[in-house]
Formats: sequence, structure tokens, C-alpha cells
Amino acid sequence: MKITRHPQNPIVVPGLYEWRKATVFNPAVIIEDGKFYMIERTAGSLTPCKNYLGLLVSEDGVNFTHVTDQPVLTPDELGFPYGSVQDPRVVKIDDTFYMNYALRPCAMNYYPTGTGIPERSFPKYPDGWGEEEGHWLTRSSIATSKDLIHWEFLCDTTPLDINDRDNILFPEKVNGKYVMLRRPEEYVGEAYGTEKAAMWITYSDDLIHWEEPKLLAKAGAGDWEQKKIGGSTPPIKTDKGWLVLYHGVDYDTVYRVGALMLDLDNPEKIIARTNNYFMEPETYYEKFGFQLPNVIFPTGNVVKDGLLYIYYGVTDTAIALATVPLDELVEYIFDPAT
Repeated sequence: MKITRHPQNPIVVPGLYEWRKATVFNPAVIIEDGKFYMIERTAGSLTPCKNYLGLLVSEDGVNFTHVTDQPVLTPDELGFPYGSVQDPRVVKIDDTFYMNYALRPCAMNYYPTGTGIPERSFPKYPDGWGEEEGHWLTRSSIATSKDLIHWEFLCDTTPLDINDRDNILFPEKVNGKYVMLRRPEEYVGEAYGTEKAAMWITYSDDLIHWEEPKLLAKAGAGDWEQKKIGGSTPPIKTDKGWLVLYHGVDYDTVYRVGALMLDLDNPEKIIARTNNYFMEPETYYEKFGFQLPNVIFPTGNVVKDGLLYIYYGVTDTAIALATVPLDELVEYIFDPAT
């Protein structure tokens, strides 16, 4: 499978404003009125690593500039002055943008080791913040907007007493219901049908109340996903099914990318899955960075003129772009030899 990394990679890097001077990564991307809009996850510091969301725009999907010099969503706006808002994914349904995001009520300190997972510590916050176990869990929610700049909280999509990330809405209803992917980290063990954190799927009539999730895909299809898997990018509708990119993590905490095809009318049915990853860390910017080495983490994808643009965080440090003809990737996923 030929994936083309853009020669300008990484295309978005830290700097410029105080709230993004330490790191930028894991963006949401959507095309609106012929332009590419990117919602970046940023941090002005690693100690504590308080994350914000900023908005950029591009005519060509490569050269991005900021729409505003301030974040478009902060943990403070959501009621968590010491928190961290993370990993946006965005879709548009009718005339409204819906953004999945993860939020930790209190931000941690991160100390990069250069060789693996950063060391971390718990900052001391005033007024009782950080004193409850739940303050360090990651919850997932949805915000809505009409213009990508002004966002309003809609709902929490997961229980507040568990870590649940990689919540991703489908870009349209299926059989009259909203559909969303989840990755609850505590849903492991015999009762849940999986021994590792996995991908789950859930439905809603109103975007507020969500049904109990169903197990969609388990880790362990290959050595590259021994530790866990999770949804990466919003599903892309094709004539052969829903294309879903997902990430797999091995025991050395190397992040790679695979893909699923889900049935158009029954998205809890997997009709094809890559037996192996089709992207892994290869370049210097995918192997070395401020925080976590050997990470490629797609969170945004769009299609223009038959080409799939894959936007991904690299080493929790910067943002990169890779492209592939959509029909070639779909064919690859269905090829039993892959």
C-alpha cells in the first residue's frame, strides 16, 4: 500500500502563541466551502500539560494559517480551569458542526524521557482540584458550533467514572439513528468479551442519550496491536462501506495505523479489516519528538478529488499529512492478501 507523506511534513508545528508554544498534535479536519479547516490540540507547557483547541484554515490542505489568535475551546470554558481538552474529531450533520473531544478535569505534568512513555506527576491545584480520583480520568463529550469558532457544550457521551477516549461520530445517521465509536479503557475482562481496550459502537436518537455500547473490534489481530486499539478518524462513506482508520499499540508503545470497512446499513458489522498496519513510524518526525517517540496518530481525514487526506499527530509534537487514493485504500482493505 503506497502512502504518500507530504514533503513539507510536519505541516503544522508549535510556536507563534503562548497557548501552543510547547506542542501541537492530533487535529480534526473538515472541508467547508472549499477550504480545509483544522482544529488543533495544543499546549503552552508540558508542566502542567494543559491542552487547548485552536482553529486554522487552508486553501490547499497543506499550508495552514490561524483563523484567530486565541483558542476556540479551552478547559476553562467547559468549567475545568486546571483541565485539558484533547483529541478533537469533527463532522457536519445538516447545518451544525459536531465535535467529539476528550477532557481531563486536571492536567498532568509530563517529563519526556526520549526513549518511551513520558514520566508524569500530579500537580498541586488549589480549591480541591485534583484531590478526587475522577479528576485524573479522561471523559468524552460533544460540542456544537455553526461556524467552527464558537462552541457550546452538548453532552457527555460516556460515564464520568471511567476513562473513555476516541469517541467519534459518524457523519450521518444510519437507519434513523446517530452512531458513534468509543474506546472505554475499563471495559475489559470476561464480562466484556475482550482482554484489551477495544473499539465499541453505540447509537442515539437525540445525540444526548446513548445506548449501551456493543463490542465492535478487539485488539490482537497482529503483534502491532497487542496492547490496545482505538478508532482514529471519522468514518468515510464509500460505495463499499464505511471506511474507518484505527490505531494499534504494541507492547513497546509504538503506534501504527490499520483500517476497517463497516457495513453501510449495519455499521456494527465488519466486512473487511486489514490484517496488518499500512502506516507505521518511519521518518524522523514520526520517531523523535518532545513527548512520545514512535507515534503516528490520525484524527482527521477528508476526501477531495478522490484523494484521501490523512492528518495525524506525530510524537505528540507536531502535525503531519499523508495522502492515498481512496479507491486504492478501499481495494487494499478488501484484498485478502494484505
